[in-house]
Amino acid sequence: MSMPRSPLAPETFPELPAIKGVRLASASAGVKYQGRTDVMLAQLTPGTSVAGVFTRSATRSAPVLDCQAKLGGSTESGAAILVNSGNSNAFTGHYGQTSVAEIVEAVSDATGVANDRVFTASTGVIGEPLPHERIVAKISELTAGLSEDRLEDAARAIMTTDTFAKAASAQFEINGQTVSIAGIAKGSGMIAPDMATMLVYIFTDAEYDQTALQELLSGENETSFNCITVDSDTSTSDSLMLCATGASGVDATGNPSFSAALRRVMLDLAHQVVRDGEGASKFVEIRVTGAVTNKDAKVHGLAIANSPLVKTAIAGEDPNWGRVVMAIGKSGAAADRDLLSIRFGDVLVAEKGWVAPNYQEDLGAAEMKKQDVTIHVDLGLGHGEATVWTCDLTHQYITINADYRS
Repeated sequence: MSMPRSPLAPETFPELPAIKGVRLASASAGVKYQGRTDVMLAQLTPGTSVAGVFTRSATRSAPVLDCQAKLGGSTESGAAILVNSGNSNAFTGHYGQTSVAEIVEAVSDATGVANDRVFTASTGVIGEPLPHERIVAKISELTAGLSEDRLEDAARAIMTTDTFAKAASAQFEINGQTVSIAGIAKGSGMIAPDMATMLVYIFTDAEYDQTALQELLSGENETSFNCITVDSDTSTSDSLMLCATGASGVDATGNPSFSAALRRVMLDLAHQVVRDGEGASKFVEIRVTGAVTNKDAKVHGLAIANSPLVKTAIAGEDPNWGRVVMAIGKSGAAADRDLLSIRFGDVLVAEKGWVAPNYQEDLGAAEMKKQDVTIHVDLGLGHGEATVWTCDLTHQYITINADYRS
Protein backbone atom coordinates (compact mmCIF):
# COMPACT_ATOMS: atom_id res chain seq x y z
CA MET A 1 0.00 0.00 0.00
CA SER A 2 1.63 3.22 -1.19
CA MET A 3 0.50 6.41 0.53
CA PRO A 4 1.05 10.01 -0.58
CA ARG A 5 3.82 11.78 1.32
CA SER A 6 2.59 13.56 4.44
CA PRO A 7 2.04 17.31 3.94
CA LEU A 8 3.91 17.78 7.24
CA ALA A 9 7.03 15.92 6.05
CA PRO A 10 10.41 17.64 5.87
CA GLU A 11 11.42 18.59 2.35
CA THR A 12 14.45 16.31 2.20
CA PHE A 13 16.13 13.52 4.11
CA PRO A 14 18.73 15.11 6.39
CA GLU A 15 22.47 14.82 5.90
CA LEU A 16 23.80 12.46 8.56
CA PRO A 17 27.33 11.98 9.88
CA ALA A 18 28.74 8.47 9.63
CA ILE A 19 28.99 7.08 13.15
CA LYS A 20 32.33 5.39 13.77
CA GLY A 21 31.88 1.85 15.01
CA VAL A 22 28.50 1.35 13.28
CA ARG A 23 28.09 -0.40 9.94
CA LEU A 24 24.69 -0.95 8.34
CA ALA A 25 23.10 -2.70 5.39
CA SER A 26 19.62 -3.30 3.99
CA ALA A 27 18.07 -5.89 1.69
CA SER A 28 14.81 -7.03 0.12
CA ALA A 29 13.63 -10.23 1.78
CA GLY A 30 10.02 -10.14 0.61
CA VAL A 31 8.63 -10.56 4.14
CA LYS A 32 5.45 -8.81 2.98
CA TYR A 33 6.44 -6.03 0.61
CA GLN A 34 7.61 -6.71 -2.93
CA GLY A 35 10.05 -4.48 -4.74
CA ARG A 36 11.37 -2.61 -1.71
CA THR A 37 13.87 -3.11 1.09
CA ASP A 38 12.35 -4.61 4.23
CA VAL A 39 15.24 -5.76 6.42
CA MET A 40 18.22 -3.93 7.87
CA LEU A 41 21.27 -5.06 9.82
CA ALA A 42 23.51 -2.95 12.04
CA GLN A 43 26.80 -4.28 13.40
CA LEU A 44 28.48 -2.45 16.27
CA THR A 45 32.11 -2.61 17.25
CA PRO A 46 33.33 -4.46 20.37
CA GLY A 47 32.96 -2.31 23.49
CA THR A 48 29.60 -0.87 22.45
CA SER A 49 27.19 -0.06 25.30
CA VAL A 50 23.53 -0.75 24.50
CA ALA A 51 20.52 0.75 26.29
CA GLY A 52 16.88 0.27 25.46
CA VAL A 53 13.30 0.98 26.45
CA PHE A 54 10.43 -1.14 25.24
CA THR A 55 6.67 -1.32 25.21
CA ARG A 56 4.91 -2.22 28.44
CA SER A 57 2.10 -3.79 26.43
CA ALA A 58 0.90 -7.06 27.99
CA THR A 59 0.87 -8.56 24.48
CA ARG A 60 4.37 -7.48 23.44
CA SER A 61 6.11 -9.40 20.71
CA ALA A 62 8.72 -12.15 20.86
CA PRO A 63 11.50 -9.83 19.63
CA VAL A 64 10.71 -7.30 22.37
CA LEU A 65 10.84 -9.94 25.08
CA ASP A 66 14.15 -11.24 23.72
CA CYS A 67 15.69 -7.74 23.60
CA GLN A 68 14.59 -6.94 27.13
CA ALA A 69 16.27 -10.11 28.41
CA LYS A 70 19.58 -9.22 26.72
CA LEU A 71 20.20 -5.64 27.89
CA GLY A 72 23.27 -5.15 30.02
CA GLY A 73 25.30 -8.08 28.68
CA SER A 74 29.03 -8.29 27.96
CA THR A 75 30.30 -5.82 25.34
CA GLU A 76 33.27 -7.98 24.30
CA SER A 77 31.90 -9.13 20.91
CA GLY A 78 30.14 -5.88 20.10
CA ALA A 79 26.48 -6.06 19.14
CA ALA A 80 24.17 -6.49 16.17
CA ILE A 81 20.62 -5.36 15.45
CA LEU A 82 18.40 -6.89 12.77
CA VAL A 83 15.04 -5.32 11.95
CA ASN A 84 12.36 -6.42 9.51
CA SER A 85 9.22 -4.62 8.36
CA GLY A 86 5.97 -6.08 7.06
CA ASN A 87 5.36 -8.54 9.90
CA SER A 88 5.57 -7.80 13.63
CA ASN A 89 6.12 -11.40 14.83
CA ALA A 90 3.61 -10.58 17.58
CA PHE A 91 0.83 -12.85 18.87
CA THR A 92 2.52 -15.78 17.14
CA GLY A 93 2.94 -18.06 20.16
CA HIS A 94 5.91 -20.41 20.40
CA TYR A 95 6.55 -19.96 16.68
CA GLY A 96 7.52 -16.36 17.34
CA GLN A 97 10.29 -17.41 19.73
CA THR A 98 11.55 -19.92 17.16
CA SER A 99 11.71 -17.19 14.52
CA VAL A 100 13.77 -14.96 16.83
CA ALA A 101 16.13 -17.81 17.70
CA GLU A 102 16.70 -18.72 14.03
CA ILE A 103 17.44 -15.12 13.05
CA VAL A 104 19.71 -14.53 16.05
CA GLU A 105 21.73 -17.68 15.33
CA ALA A 106 22.15 -16.76 11.66
CA VAL A 107 23.31 -13.23 12.49
CA SER A 108 25.67 -14.49 15.17
CA ASP A 109 27.22 -17.05 12.82
CA ALA A 110 27.70 -14.45 10.08
CA THR A 111 29.07 -11.62 12.22
CA GLY A 112 30.83 -13.31 15.13
CA VAL A 113 28.66 -11.35 17.57
CA ALA A 114 27.59 -13.45 20.56
CA ASN A 115 23.98 -14.67 20.54
CA ASP A 116 23.15 -12.67 23.66
CA ARG A 117 24.28 -9.49 21.90
CA VAL A 118 22.14 -9.93 18.78
CA PHE A 119 18.95 -7.85 19.06
CA THR A 120 16.01 -8.18 16.69
CA ALA A 121 12.84 -6.22 16.01
CA SER A 122 9.87 -6.77 13.75
CA THR A 123 7.15 -4.35 12.71
CA GLY A 124 4.02 -4.77 10.66
CA VAL A 125 0.96 -6.99 10.75
CA ILE A 126 0.13 -8.71 14.07
CA GLY A 127 -0.81 -12.39 14.34
CA GLU A 128 0.84 -13.84 11.23
CA PRO A 129 3.85 -16.20 11.47
CA LEU A 130 7.08 -14.48 10.46
CA PRO A 131 8.62 -16.12 7.37
CA HIS A 132 12.02 -15.96 9.05
CA GLU A 133 13.63 -18.22 6.47
CA ARG A 134 13.36 -15.35 3.96
CA ILE A 135 15.31 -13.12 6.36
CA VAL A 136 17.90 -15.80 7.17
CA ALA A 137 18.49 -16.25 3.43
CA LYS A 138 19.53 -12.58 3.21
CA ILE A 139 22.03 -12.54 6.10
CA SER A 140 25.05 -13.19 3.85
CA GLU A 141 24.00 -10.37 1.53
CA LEU A 142 23.52 -8.06 4.48
CA THR A 143 26.88 -8.78 6.09
CA ALA A 144 28.65 -8.36 2.75
CA GLY A 145 27.03 -4.94 2.31
CA LEU A 146 27.81 -3.49 5.73
CA SER A 147 29.03 0.11 5.51
CA GLU A 148 29.18 3.24 7.71
CA ASP A 149 27.21 5.33 5.20
CA ARG A 150 23.98 3.30 5.02
CA LEU A 151 21.81 5.01 7.64
CA GLU A 152 19.33 6.33 5.07
CA ASP A 153 18.94 2.88 3.52
CA ALA A 154 18.34 1.44 6.99
CA ALA A 155 15.72 4.10 7.74
CA ARG A 156 13.81 3.18 4.58
CA ALA A 157 14.00 -0.55 5.22
CA ILE A 158 12.11 -0.33 8.54
CA MET A 159 9.13 1.68 7.20
CA THR A 160 5.58 0.27 7.16
CA THR A 161 2.77 2.82 6.64
CA ASP A 162 5.33 5.63 6.97
CA THR A 163 5.25 8.09 4.09
CA PHE A 164 8.83 9.28 4.62
CA ALA A 165 12.03 7.96 6.18
CA LYS A 166 12.92 9.58 9.50
CA ALA A 167 16.35 10.56 10.77
CA ALA A 168 18.07 13.19 12.89
CA SER A 169 21.59 13.92 14.07
CA ALA A 170 23.76 16.16 16.19
CA GLN A 171 27.49 16.89 16.40
CA PHE A 172 29.23 18.73 19.23
CA GLU A 173 32.55 18.91 21.00
CA ILE A 174 33.72 17.52 24.31
CA ASN A 175 37.16 18.76 25.36
CA GLY A 176 37.86 19.84 21.81
CA GLN A 177 36.97 16.49 20.26
CA THR A 178 33.93 15.96 18.01
CA VAL A 179 31.20 13.57 19.11
CA SER A 180 28.39 12.51 16.77
CA ILE A 181 24.88 11.18 17.36
CA ALA A 182 22.54 9.96 14.61
CA GLY A 183 19.22 8.17 14.81
CA ILE A 184 16.52 6.67 12.61
CA ALA A 185 12.89 5.93 13.40
CA LYS A 186 9.77 4.43 11.95
CA GLY A 187 6.24 5.12 13.07
CA SER A 188 3.00 6.47 11.68
CA GLY A 189 0.07 4.71 13.33
CA MET A 190 -0.54 2.71 16.53
CA ILE A 191 1.33 5.51 18.30
CA ALA A 192 0.66 6.14 21.98
CA PRO A 193 3.89 5.21 23.66
CA ASP A 194 4.09 3.52 27.01
CA MET A 195 7.89 3.49 27.06
CA ALA A 196 9.32 4.76 23.81
CA THR A 197 7.42 4.29 20.62
CA MET A 198 7.52 2.49 17.31
CA LEU A 199 11.07 1.50 16.36
CA VAL A 200 13.92 3.92 17.02
CA TYR A 201 17.66 3.30 16.73
CA ILE A 202 20.13 5.94 17.88
CA PHE A 203 23.89 5.57 17.48
CA THR A 204 26.79 7.58 18.88
CA ASP A 205 30.56 7.24 18.65
CA ALA A 206 30.90 8.41 22.25
CA GLU A 207 31.99 6.09 25.01
CA TYR A 208 29.31 5.82 27.70
CA ASP A 209 28.91 3.59 30.75
CA GLN A 210 26.05 1.16 30.07
CA THR A 211 24.22 1.65 33.38
CA ALA A 212 24.44 5.43 33.07
CA LEU A 213 23.40 5.23 29.40
CA GLN A 214 20.27 3.29 30.35
CA GLU A 215 19.38 5.81 33.03
CA LEU A 216 19.88 8.71 30.61
CA LEU A 217 17.80 7.11 27.86
CA SER A 218 14.93 6.25 30.20
CA GLY A 219 14.85 9.79 31.56
CA GLU A 220 14.98 11.59 28.21
CA ASN A 221 12.35 9.23 26.84
CA GLU A 222 9.74 10.43 29.32
CA THR A 223 9.61 13.95 27.86
CA SER A 224 10.13 13.01 24.22
CA PHE A 225 8.75 9.76 22.82
CA ASN A 226 6.49 9.22 25.83
CA CYS A 227 4.91 12.62 25.12
CA ILE A 228 3.66 11.93 21.60
CA THR A 229 0.46 10.31 20.43
CA VAL A 230 -1.16 9.78 17.05
CA ASP A 231 -4.14 7.58 17.83
CA SER A 232 -3.93 6.51 21.51
CA ASP A 233 -2.96 2.91 20.60
CA THR A 234 0.23 1.43 22.07
CA SER A 235 2.05 -1.02 19.80
CA THR A 236 3.04 -4.57 20.73
CA SER A 237 6.46 -3.92 19.20
CA ASP A 238 7.61 -0.48 20.46
CA SER A 239 11.38 -0.46 20.85
CA LEU A 240 13.95 2.30 21.33
CA MET A 241 17.64 1.43 21.45
CA LEU A 242 20.66 3.67 22.02
CA CYS A 243 24.10 2.33 21.17
CA ALA A 244 27.37 4.02 22.20
CA THR A 245 30.32 2.53 20.31
CA GLY A 246 33.13 4.46 22.01
CA ALA A 247 34.95 4.61 18.66
CA SER A 248 35.62 8.34 19.02
CA GLY A 249 37.65 7.70 22.16
CA VAL A 250 35.65 10.37 24.00
CA ASP A 251 34.05 9.36 27.31
CA ALA A 252 30.75 11.26 27.47
CA THR A 253 29.37 9.60 30.59
CA GLY A 254 27.42 12.22 32.52
CA ASN A 255 28.40 15.03 30.15
CA PRO A 256 25.62 17.66 29.89
CA SER A 257 26.47 18.49 26.26
CA PHE A 258 25.86 14.88 25.31
CA SER A 259 22.55 14.80 27.19
CA ALA A 260 21.37 17.99 25.48
CA ALA A 261 22.34 16.72 22.02
CA LEU A 262 20.66 13.37 22.63
CA ARG A 263 17.49 15.18 23.67
CA ARG A 264 17.52 17.25 20.46
CA VAL A 265 17.82 14.11 18.36
CA MET A 266 15.08 12.28 20.28
CA LEU A 267 12.67 15.22 20.09
CA ASP A 268 13.34 15.66 16.38
CA LEU A 269 12.58 11.99 15.70
CA ALA A 270 9.51 12.03 17.95
CA HIS A 271 8.10 15.08 16.16
CA GLN A 272 8.75 13.47 12.77
CA VAL A 273 6.65 10.48 13.84
CA VAL A 274 3.76 12.80 14.69
CA ARG A 275 4.22 14.69 11.42
CA ASP A 276 3.82 11.34 9.65
CA GLY A 277 0.76 10.37 11.67
CA GLU A 278 -1.58 8.36 9.49
CA GLY A 279 -3.72 10.85 7.57
CA ALA A 280 -2.31 13.83 9.47
CA SER A 281 -2.72 17.33 8.03
CA LYS A 282 -1.76 19.32 11.17
CA PHE A 283 0.98 19.11 13.79
CA VAL A 284 -0.35 20.00 17.24
CA GLU A 285 1.60 21.07 20.32
CA ILE A 286 -0.32 21.02 23.59
CA ARG A 287 1.26 22.91 26.50
CA VAL A 288 -0.22 22.46 29.95
CA THR A 289 0.90 24.72 32.81
CA GLY A 290 -0.40 25.50 36.29
CA ALA A 291 -1.15 21.87 37.18
CA VAL A 292 -0.72 20.50 40.70
CA THR A 293 2.16 18.28 39.48
CA ASN A 294 4.05 17.61 36.25
CA LYS A 295 2.37 14.20 36.18
CA ASP A 296 -1.07 15.80 36.32
CA ALA A 297 -0.08 18.19 33.53
CA LYS A 298 0.90 15.28 31.33
CA VAL A 299 -2.36 13.46 32.08
CA HIS A 300 -4.31 16.53 30.99
CA GLY A 301 -2.15 17.01 27.91
CA LEU A 302 -2.62 13.44 26.73
CA ALA A 303 -6.36 13.58 27.41
CA ILE A 304 -6.60 16.55 25.06
CA ALA A 305 -4.23 15.01 22.51
CA ASN A 306 -6.05 11.67 22.42
CA SER A 307 -9.59 13.07 22.22
CA PRO A 308 -11.18 12.19 18.85
CA LEU A 309 -13.44 15.22 19.27
CA VAL A 310 -10.52 17.60 19.76
CA LYS A 311 -8.57 16.02 16.91
CA THR A 312 -11.46 16.15 14.45
CA ALA A 313 -12.20 19.78 15.39
CA ILE A 314 -8.58 20.60 14.53
CA ALA A 315 -8.89 18.70 11.25
CA GLY A 316 -11.97 20.78 10.45
CA GLU A 317 -10.19 23.99 11.54
CA ASP A 318 -12.93 24.60 14.11
CA PRO A 319 -11.76 26.55 17.21
CA ASN A 320 -14.03 24.48 19.45
CA TRP A 321 -12.58 25.24 22.86
CA GLY A 322 -15.48 23.39 24.52
CA ARG A 323 -13.90 20.12 23.43
CA VAL A 324 -10.68 21.06 25.21
CA VAL A 325 -12.68 21.80 28.36
CA MET A 326 -14.34 18.39 28.01
CA ALA A 327 -11.00 16.60 27.71
CA ILE A 328 -9.61 18.34 30.79
CA GLY A 329 -12.70 17.42 32.78
CA LYS A 330 -12.54 13.73 31.91
CA SER A 331 -8.77 13.25 32.38
CA GLY A 332 -8.96 12.29 36.05
CA ALA A 333 -6.29 14.80 37.09
CA ALA A 334 -7.09 17.79 39.31
CA ALA A 335 -8.78 20.75 37.60
CA ASP A 336 -11.03 23.66 38.58
CA ARG A 337 -13.38 24.93 35.90
CA ASP A 338 -13.28 28.50 37.18
CA LEU A 339 -9.49 28.77 37.29
CA LEU A 340 -8.41 27.40 33.94
CA SER A 341 -7.60 29.39 30.82
CA ILE A 342 -7.22 28.21 27.22
CA ARG A 343 -5.24 29.75 24.37
CA PHE A 344 -5.08 28.83 20.71
CA GLY A 345 -1.70 30.17 19.70
CA ASP A 346 -1.50 33.64 21.29
CA VAL A 347 -5.28 34.07 21.31
CA LEU A 348 -6.94 33.90 24.74
CA VAL A 349 -10.07 31.85 24.12
CA ALA A 350 -11.48 31.02 27.54
CA GLU A 351 -10.84 31.88 31.18
CA LYS A 352 -12.50 31.68 34.60
CA GLY A 353 -15.09 29.14 33.53
CA TRP A 354 -16.31 31.03 30.46
CA VAL A 355 -15.33 32.37 27.07
CA ALA A 356 -12.84 35.25 27.37
CA PRO A 357 -14.57 38.67 27.14
CA ASN A 358 -12.42 39.88 24.24
CA TYR A 359 -12.38 36.61 22.30
CA GLN A 360 -13.30 36.81 18.63
CA GLU A 361 -14.16 33.62 16.75
CA ASP A 362 -12.32 34.69 13.60
CA LEU A 363 -9.07 35.01 15.57
CA GLY A 364 -9.44 31.50 16.95
CA ALA A 365 -10.33 30.19 13.50
CA ALA A 366 -7.20 31.79 12.04
CA GLU A 367 -5.06 29.83 14.52
CA MET A 368 -6.78 26.58 13.53
CA LYS A 369 -6.00 27.19 9.86
CA LYS A 370 -2.26 27.02 10.53
CA GLN A 371 -0.39 23.82 9.70
CA ASP A 372 1.26 23.90 13.14
CA VAL A 373 -1.34 24.44 15.85
CA THR A 374 -0.59 25.30 19.48
CA ILE A 375 -3.03 24.79 22.36
CA HIS A 376 -2.04 26.20 25.76
CA VAL A 377 -4.00 25.33 28.89
CA ASP A 378 -3.21 26.89 32.26
CA LEU A 379 -4.99 25.22 35.18
CA GLY A 380 -4.20 27.88 37.78
CA LEU A 381 -3.58 25.29 40.50
CA GLY A 382 0.21 25.00 40.87
CA HIS A 383 3.52 24.81 39.04
CA GLY A 384 3.22 21.49 37.22
CA GLU A 385 3.76 21.59 33.47
CA ALA A 386 4.14 19.30 30.46
CA THR A 387 4.15 19.48 26.68
CA VAL A 388 2.78 16.76 24.43
CA TRP A 389 2.52 16.53 20.66
CA THR A 390 -0.13 15.02 18.42
CA CYS A 391 -1.77 15.43 15.02
CA ASP A 392 -5.32 15.84 13.79
CA LEU A 393 -7.67 12.98 12.90
CA THR A 394 -8.85 12.88 9.29
CA HIS A 395 -10.85 10.49 7.14
CA GLN A 396 -7.57 9.31 5.62
CA TYR A 397 -6.73 7.61 8.94
CA ILE A 398 -9.79 5.42 8.49
CA THR A 399 -8.89 4.65 4.88
CA ILE A 400 -5.35 3.58 5.79
CA ASN A 401 -6.36 1.33 8.67
CA ALA A 402 -9.46 -0.17 7.09
CA ASP A 403 -7.25 -1.47 4.27
CA TYR A 404 -4.10 -2.20 6.30
CA ARG A 405 -4.00 -5.99 5.85
CA SER A 406 -5.04 -6.03 2.19
